[in-house]
Amino acid sequence: SAGTMTSSSASVPRQRQRRSRRPGREAPALSALGDFQSLPLEIFQMVLNYLSVKDISMLSMVSKTISGRLIHYISTSSGSRRLLLQDFHQELPARREGASILEHYRALGLLLKRCTLLLPTRDRLKYVHKVLSGVSCFKLNGCASPLHCLGLQCYGVFLQILTAGWDELECHRVFNFLWDLSNLARKVQTVVSSKPGSARRLELRIRLFCRGVLLSPGSRRSDSAFWLTRILKPWPMVNQARLLYIIFGPVSSRDGHVVWQKMIEGPTDETSLKGLADAIKLLYGTEAREWTADDVISLVDELSVVPQEWLMENNARLLLLSGNSICFTFMASKAVNGRAVELARLMVFMVLVCEKDLYCMDWAVKMMQKVCNVFSTPWERNNFLQCLENSFARMLMDMLQAVLAGERDEEDSSFLNLFHLMNAQANFHKEILYLAMGSASSTS
Repeated sequence: SAGTMTSSSASVPRQRQRRSRRPGREAPALSALGDFQSLPLEIFQMVLNYLSVKDISMLSMVSKTISGRLIHYISTSSGSRRLLLQDFHQELPARREGASILEHYRALGLLLKRCTLLLPTRDRLKYVHKVLSGVSCFKLNGCASPLHCLGLQCYGVFLQILTAGWDELECHRVFNFLWDLSNLARKVQTVVSSKPGSARRLELRIRLFCRGVLLSPGSRRSDSAFWLTRILKPWPMVNQARLLYIIFGPVSSRDGHVVWQKMIEGPTDETSLKGLADAIKLLYGTEAREWTADDVISLVDELSVVPQEWLMENNARLLLLSGNSICFTFMASKAVNGRAVELARLMVFMVLVCEKDLYCMDWAVKMMQKVCNVFSTPWERNNFLQCLENSFARMLMDMLQAVLAGERDEEDSSFLNLFHLMNAQANFHKEILYLAMGSASSTS
């Protein structure tokens, strides 16, 4: 019994000794850093040099203490050299883990997203700016060779990952931060209020920054709609159209500058209009909640006179590329507003584009049917159809006169235009006859 009591009493101090450590101040640090607690800070940072950016990103989620150490590491000169790669002017085929420089900055965006998770948005942006401020190619005017630089694209994928999942208010703050940081308001004001092409270099810089950083390729449609809305909405409609052309319009393959006369001098191809058409579809879609159908129609109308009135064929081609909904809405608007002559001429050019670009002609006939249903009276519908046939006849006579006058160039375009229009009219009326005969046989 005495032996038992002695053994029991001997064990009490040990239990108390173990309990007395728990409230100690060193315990949270030990649990937060784990085995890294025994390493000097310099050794800890040396260990990080052996980890990939993705691994460091995972490590940042272990604890707040480790995340703080990583924030300190990123700000050091060695951390900056390791993480802020700047070989933007040659896309290397492989890097550590076979990742490209774009993938590297995507991983870096996730790392800084996780490290700054507990900070307010304003503080997160200030920290990120402090980290990235030394990279000149991330700035609007920072690179001497912007057309051959991946810097803005890397910045774009970095921001895309950093802001993924942020609510709209936070994204507004991001936009305002970048807008103020780059002094974009004054720069955009310069290009939209001066003569087109008079500030070519600035137009190019704004185009590359908006497309690379704010409208990063691969972004979700809802994100792209948000950023494009932020870019355009502060400006009057006429400036919105000019800015849309700067960002998405055709550019020279030689120097990348915006080609302002492309839509005026002659018929253009789908490639030159695709960027503008995709932007219009984006603004007309359900993702762009701040845009009404009337807003988009007005923007398309305004765009068709930038910098001067476009050839009608280019208008028709843009509408076709923009999709059925916007195309019908645009034409229906003209029908409702009594612009039958203008509508008929546009319809003829749509038929011509269908012929040239090998679209199914029955699409044009169905579109004409839908437009006819918009007219409130039979007289208005018949007047439109009469205007349509008059437009065909007038265009054919004009083109025939050009051929007879010997107006030829190297491609003999006047004869080709006449050839395409005659075929377009024949195929268009053929589809109408098929439709009419089919309806007649079904009723009989």
